[in-house]
Amino acid sequence: MTTAIFTIVYYAFTIYQFMVIAYVLMSWVPQMRETPIGQLLERLVEPYLAPFRRFIPPLGFIDISPIVALIALNFAHRGLNAILQQLLL
Repeated sequence: MTTAIFTIVYYAFTIYQFMVIAYVLMSWVPQMRETPIGQLLERLVEPYLAPFRRFIPPLGFIDISPIVALIALNFAHRGLNAILQQLLL
C-alpha cells in the first residue's frame, strides 16, 4: 500500500515535470500552441508558471522562470515524500 502511494506521487510529479518541459519547448514553435495538445498543456501548466513569471523577469529573450518552477516542483516532491514517509512508515 505505501509503495503504491509513493509510486503514484512519483509518477504524478514526473509527468507534470515533462508537461512543463514540453510547454516550454513548444514556445520555440508557436504553431504548436494552437494545437489541441498545446492548448491542453497551456491550461494545465500556465497557472503553475504564472506566479514565477510575475516575480522573475525575463533576461532579454530568455525566460528563466520555468527553470525556477521546475526546481520548486522538485523541492515540493521531496517535501511531500518526506511527509508521506513520516505519516506512513
